[in-house]
Amino acid sequence: MSTNTTNTNTVRQSKPNNEIFIGKKPLMTYVTATLVQLANEPTVIIKARGKSITRAVDVAQIIVKRMDTLGYKIGPIKLGSETVQSEDGRTRNVSTIDVPISRAK
Repeated sequence: MSTNTTNTNTVRQSKPNNEIFIGKKPLMTYVTATLVQLANEPTVIIKARGKSITRAVDVAQIIVKRMDTLGYKIGPIKLGSETVQSEDGRTRNVSTIDVPISRAK
């Protein structure tokens, strides 16, 4: 009996602490996560692609507009696209957005 102790699943890319990836969770989950990160980091980048872009914009606006007394501001927004392979094997372009939010100085 041979035992192989190497695990190929342990290789993971570490993501920076200041990035919030927007998905399908409720909107306020991402607002809370971003505010928690902003307490520890000077700048947090909200990242989204495809249909989640509108939710990323909503998160940024809620933080800047509703948390006005805390003094957050939106930095230069980065737009782009990624080529992804769909489940049927075709490649397609998906839009991306990076919205940096930082404490106003």
